[in-house]
Parts: sequence; C-alpha cells; structure tokens
Amino acid sequence: MSRAVVFAYHNVGQRCLSVLLAHGVDVALVVTHRDNPKETIWFDSVQQLAELHGIPVITPENPNEPEVVEQIRALQPDFFFSFYYREMLKVPLLAIPKQGALNMHGSLLPKYRGRVPVNWAIIHGETETGATLHYMTEKPDNGDIVAQQAVPILPNDTAHQVFQKVTVAAEIALNDVLPALLAGNVQRQKQDLSKGGYFGGRKAEDGIIDWSLSAQQIHNLVRAVAPPYPGATTRLMGRSMRVLQTLVTKCTAAEKEQPGFYVKEGKAYAICGSGVLRVVRFELEGVEMSASEFATKYGAGKFEFE
Repeated sequence: MSRAVVFAYHNVGQRCLSVLLAHGVDVALVVTHRDNPKETIWFDSVQQLAELHGIPVITPENPNEPEVVEQIRALQPDFFFSFYYREMLKVPLLAIPKQGALNMHGSLLPKYRGRVPVNWAIIHGETETGATLHYMTEKPDNGDIVAQQAVPILPNDTAHQVFQKVTVAAEIALNDVLPALLAGNVQRQKQDLSKGGYFGGRKAEDGIIDWSLSAQQIHNLVRAVAPPYPGATTRLMGRSMRVLQTLVTKCTAAEKEQPGFYVKEGKAYAICGSGVLRVVRFELEGVEMSASEFATKYGAGKFEFE
C-alpha cells in the first residue's frame, strides 16, 4: 500500500482526497489551512473529511518550517499530493517523498500557470479549461504532466460554475491515472512553457469596471468575479454599484453614445466602449434591486457611470 501526505484545501482538495481514499492510499497526514474569517467560505472542508476518516490534520502557517518538515519526513511517505493548497512547497519538503510530489492545477497546463487560473481563463474569453495533475518542482506549475481533463466554458458561465466543472475534471483526472501512478508506470509529458504564461493573484479592486472596454470584455470580467467572488464594481449617481450578471446584446442603436446605465421598459442596460450589455442583476450600496425597482426609485432613462 502506498503512503501519502496530502496538502489540500477547497473543493478540489476535498474531492481529490476522496479519490485517494477510494483507491486505498494510506493517507498518513493531511496538511490544510485554517479558514480565514474574512473570506467567504462557500467550499467543502478538507479537514472535516480527514477527521471523518481518522486521518491526522495539521494547519501550519508555513509548511516549510523545519519542525513541520521533520514531522513529515518521519512518516516516510511514498507520495505528496497537493490539491489547491495555497503555500509553495520548497525543496527540503519536495525531496522527501520516495516516488515524487504531484500537484493538481485548475487549468490545461502550460496555460494559466499560477494563481486563480479559472478566473483568468474567463477574463481572457477562453472556451475551454480543465485540470492538470503534474509533478511538482521548486517553480510553480512547470513540472511534467501525468494527466489532464478538459471542460467547456460556455459564454455565460460564471467562475463558480466553471470551478465546479474543474473540480469534477480534477476528480476524473486523478481517478483515471492513479492506478498507473501507484504502480510506478505512469507516462510523463514535459511541458512546453512557451505555450502558456504565468498569472498572479487577484484583488477585489481588480474587479473595478473600465467602461471604455467592449461589452464582451466587461461581460467576461463580470462573470469571472461574480459571487461568491467579490464582484465587478462601478459607481453610479455617487453610489457604489456591483454588477452581478450580464448578457451581451445585439443592440446597436446606442453604440455611439457615451458609456452609461440605461433603464427602459423594465430592463437595464450598460452602454460600453463598444457594444451594449443587458444588466440582469445588480446592487446599489449593497442592496440588490430589479430594473423596475430602480426606475420606480430613480426614474427611467440614462445615468452616467462615474
């Protein structure tokens, strides 16, 4: 029986840990994160799953601290698995497992290496993404690939919807390759790093809308940061506005007008740098309202974004 130490968090971590257990892997330890009280916790708990199965759990601030490294080395694992764990594992840790350390990444590597790959894929208008299991090196997301599973990104999918697909893709990829991996005869594919790029993390302020962009670009931003992420934001009539859901329209009548918010016949629209969006859901000062409710309170017509 192969022994593993699992570094995991989030839905991908919970589902991929389930796959290891289903295949009879001896999970000697789970390393996870404490939930951040400032973060919206909408995902499943790796710690709860580990505790259900009697697996020891630790939550170090830094897994590379010498005492943590020694604790893990004493377990003599065959494998490390990292499933949406947020800290980089450094060389002293990576040198421990006899048969290597593997990471599950939420893109079709080598595309979208780095942070929040699902959100970046949507922002860039991709029609496909997926999950990739690869060997870990000291550089993020650049080791040999052992499994990939693609999923479609539909035109109006939000990041949450795509992340749910990527979670299933990760489960499928790991489940399919695990027998060969445990048997020591897995096929490895070197990455061509020239075919992809590295992307950093995103902050809430990255969701501020630039209305000079095209309707398609703004639509991609809205769905990439829609709840449970912080959302796409702007200002209207001196108030904070959060745009929660949009649709690209075929309207051309208003394309030559300056960007603005337009309410007509119970529907809301946004005139963009080029093209028009139907604003399906939005909030003003943290309160969601319909286009009809907006018109009743503030009137119909056009309002300038600030």
